[in-house]
Amino acid sequence: MPIRRLVRSIALLLGLVALSSQAALAADDPDFIHMGVGWWDFNRPANHAAEFDLAYRSDYKLWLLKPHAGILGTSDGSIYGYGGFLIDFYFGNRFVVTPSTSVGFYSRGGAKSNLGSPIEFRSGLDLAYRFDDRSRLGVGIYHISNTGLWDKRNPGEETALLFYQMPVHKLIPSWRSPGGNSKASQAAALQTGIETASAKSAPGPRAR
Repeated sequence: MPIRRLVRSIALLLGLVALSSQAALAADDPDFIHMGVGWWDFNRPANHAAEFDLAYRSDYKLWLLKPHAGILGTSDGSIYGYGGFLIDFYFGNRFVVTPSTSVGFYSRGGAKSNLGSPIEFRSGLDLAYRFDDRSRLGVGIYHISNTGLWDKRNPGEETALLFYQMPVHKLIPSWRSPGGNSKASQAAALQTGIETASAKSAPGPRAR
């Protein structure tokens, strides 16, 4: 599919030009609740439907990879649950480009989109604006396909999505994120550091 090849090419280019700036710009990015609404199968008029996404995007990192998992549903009954990895590429302090990949289970329901298999792969590319509180507003393009591994029928599907990503700690102030970037995690780490420093600087017992 042309869109899939485009996503892969852009992701590779971003990886080459932006790797050096990741650590500093990503240091304070928390985990997110991802909420989106979009246009399912936008390149096939007969299959058009509204899409609604809800996902969790972790701040835990395996090198540059961050885990994510979510579920989406369409107005005509399709459901897709997925999990995978993503990479954030920062351009300045405000703009973030995020390629992602995942695998999951697809239920057609009463929808017109027959994707050929219950096991489907999803790849995507997001462009988002990053606010001072680290929440994000952006757009994304996604492709779902079974890659022909389970069924000869592999029509694929494309979605255009508008999304908002809210730091989890804005909903749950006491939340401690897996990667340690939520406010509660940072406060706990700071307190541990203070206690450790105090213990090291405390005078020991006097020798007699």
